[in-house]
Amino acid sequence: MTHRPYTPWLFLAPGLAVCLLFIIFPFLNMIVLAFTDASALGGGQFTGVDNFVRMAQDPKFWAAARNSALYMVGVVPPLVLLPLLIAMLAQKIVPGIGIFRTAFFTPVIASTVVVGLIWTWLLDSRGLVNNVVEALGGSRIGFLTDSTLLLISSMVVTIWRGLGYYMVIYLAALANVPKDLHEAAMVDGAGPVRRFWSVTVPSIRPTMVLVAALSAVNGFRVFSEIYLLSGGSGGPGGASTTLVMLIQLTGRGLTGEVGYASALSIVLFVILLGLLLVTLKLNRREDRL
Repeated sequence: MTHRPYTPWLFLAPGLAVCLLFIIFPFLNMIVLAFTDASALGGGQFTGVDNFVRMAQDPKFWAAARNSALYMVGVVPPLVLLPLLIAMLAQKIVPGIGIFRTAFFTPVIASTVVVGLIWTWLLDSRGLVNNVVEALGGSRIGFLTDSTLLLISSMVVTIWRGLGYYMVIYLAALANVPKDLHEAAMVDGAGPVRRFWSVTVPSIRPTMVLVAALSAVNGFRVFSEIYLLSGGSGGPGGASTTLVMLIQLTGRGLTGEVGYASALSIVLFVILLGLLLVTLKLNRREDRL
């Protein structure tokens, strides 16, 4: 059977059209708008690099970038290590292991809004956690009203939601660790801890780099957790606002500064691209070892 040269393109056309309409065109449009003073109601006079100069002098931008960086630093180590430990437990074939795996994976598929409401109910000034603290004789803690505690609380939610997702990635990696290496280490008298550091970790190091990259990117562009826990305000005085949340606050509504929000988005894109390039370099280094 012969095919016309354009036949493959007919199959690719729907996907390419969606990609062009919802990804490529908005991205190119964002780049154009970043060099204008466009608003939600129109306009869009070319202003050159004025938006980027304004950004460099904007304390809100630097505060948001700092919060995003702190958030990334706070969530990456737990999301690299804890899912690995959970995966090592979850790979055991024991009665009830299915329930164990389901319990950790359920938050991954749960609605973000539902998760936000649950944690807001738990951490509110009159929520369950504070009621328990008060019942034990302590004073109520402002988990959602203190800027620092709000960031930490959001990190806890991010870590809690990510455990199951990264656990699945580690389960796939652990299944590919050669069993003969563990058996050889046992013959040499290595205990569980020694086998973990000498056999398991070197075998899954590329996966750990991948998990670190994914969690770093997701941590730096965090939005939902802080938005929901703060009620959309970004904390007291917006002190806990992250970079993605600043973009949303800047560009939303009829008075939104679309041009400036687009410039912020370009900076966010460059930062995330840098993180991915660093990860790619680390992965290549691991492959050479």
